[in-house]
Order: sequence, then structure tokens, then C-alpha cells
Amino acid sequence: MPKGQKHLVPCRCVLSQLKHLSEPPRHHFIVFSVVDDSDVVIPKFAQCNNCGLIHKVTDICKSEIVRGRESMTSIASVDDIRLGMPKALGDLLEGNNADLPTWEAAQFILENKFWGDFVVLTTDHSGGARQGKYVRILSESMFKVDTFFREETLQVK
Repeated sequence: MPKGQKHLVPCRCVLSQLKHLSEPPRHHFIVFSVVDDSDVVIPKFAQCNNCGLIHKVTDICKSEIVRGRESMTSIASVDDIRLGMPKALGDLLEGNNADLPTWEAAQFILENKFWGDFVVLTTDHSGGARQGKYVRILSESMFKVDTFFREETLQVK
């Protein structure tokens, strides 16, 4: 049974607000990938949300920059995904400004009928705690929005 996974992919670009640093960290962006029954990531193309470079995603957290391509019309968009999605779920994702990987995750749950799975809509961090909102997809036409809260602590050894 295939699995879906949101993960970070590194790009060679740097966020503009960090360019002034002597060694700025590289930008990472979120993608959604499908992992087949033999635990192999199905390759796909994704576009960096900072610089626009096209990446071929080859594994979890791994990609190759596609040279000579600044755009690809074959990369799915939110509008493409919305067409095959129940209106209520599409409205919920749009109302929470969901990114493309979140739309792809919701589509994956619907297409594979992974009823009970969820996608995170929002998260906020404050004082060592994380709070957020998610939608659990219960069937093709039934969804439940709920919140979560958890304390996050970092242990230094």
C-alpha cells in the first residue's frame, strides 16, 4: 500500500532576509511525495517556492536541480487539485491558505481512501509549545477539523 510523506528538500538558494550573513543557511522547501509498496519514492518535479528552480525529487529529502528549466507546466497546481476535490474540503484548505504539498496530501488521502488520516492546516509556536489545527478526512464527504497542543522541550546533553 503506498504511503504519502511531506518532507523538506534543500535548494541552492538562500532566503533574501538571510543573505547578509557571512554563511547563510540554504533554503529548504516542503514537497509531498508518494512512497510505493517497496519503500521507493516515486520521482516527481517540484518548484522551489523561493527562487523558482525546478527540482526532480528522487527520495525523501533529496532532489536534483533540473538545469535549463525555469518552469514546468506539468507540475500540478492547487487549481488542478481543487477540480477533483469535494467543495467543502477545497474551501477549508483555501480558507487556511494551505500550501501545494498540503493539497497534494489531502488528494492522496481521498484517492486512496485512507479514511481517518489527516493533514495539518496551521501550526503556531510560542514559548516551547506548538498549537495547530488539522482536518481529519473521514470519508469522501465527511471531514472533521480539530486542534492540537503539545509542549516541546529540547534536552541538551
